[in-house]
Amino acid sequence: MTAVLEAKSLSKIYETDTTIIHAVDGTTLEITSGEFVALVGPSGSGKTTLLALLAGLLDPDRGEVVINGQNLRKMKEKQRTDYRLRNIGFTFQANNLVSYLTVQENIELMLQLNGKLDKEGKARVLQLIDRLGLSQRRHNLPSQLSGGQQQRVAIARALVHDPSIVLADEPTASLDTELAYQVVATFADLIHEQGRAGIMVTHDLRMCIYADRVIQMLDGRIDAIISDKQAIESFANQGRSLAQHP
Repeated sequence: MTAVLEAKSLSKIYETDTTIIHAVDGTTLEITSGEFVALVGPSGSGKTTLLALLAGLLDPDRGEVVINGQNLRKMKEKQRTDYRLRNIGFTFQANNLVSYLTVQENIELMLQLNGKLDKEGKARVLQLIDRLGLSQRRHNLPSQLSGGQQQRVAIARALVHDPSIVLADEPTASLDTELAYQVVATFADLIHEQGRAGIMVTHDLRMCIYADRVIQMLDGRIDAIISDKQAIESFANQGRSLAQHP
């Protein structure tokens, strides 16, 4: 399958008066359309920094990020911001929903920003709302939703403008186990159904059960890649065991 995203020898270094920290150290990877990847590793391993580099939110010290053949590093800042708005979807642990907008309005906001809030765009909003089981909540404000419902709205907002890739940073960190499984299962299903590329940073190894690949980071580098489905299930089961016997 065609690579949607390519990271080539990415490095990001932070310096203090006494220390040099290689937050990301020579990372190379590819993500293809319809692929859902879980990015895992201990705190400080470089997961979130790598995600920010892939999104073009941080400039690498070395290396480059290419999305659909477009090199983010060669773009000027405004060009990169516009490209990111059109081609990348985001979800975060803090879902960043606009408190005074309804479910439907929060999702439509992304289309407004992209100039796509036409008849077809509004129909796509309603389809996503229905697909995510939010039809009866579409006129509710975020404060009237459960945590899982809020995250589903964030997923819809990340997908509605037809991005090539969706990046999620700890989207289940504030959810209980049952809701976390529901949110990640739905997220993975939509990535597969719509042929997007999806990357999810997670500290919860149990959520890897829905991934097509698991990429494990350590000290800023890719330490292991798990792509065999049986091995991924075993990895997720380790997470279940750790959750039951911390």
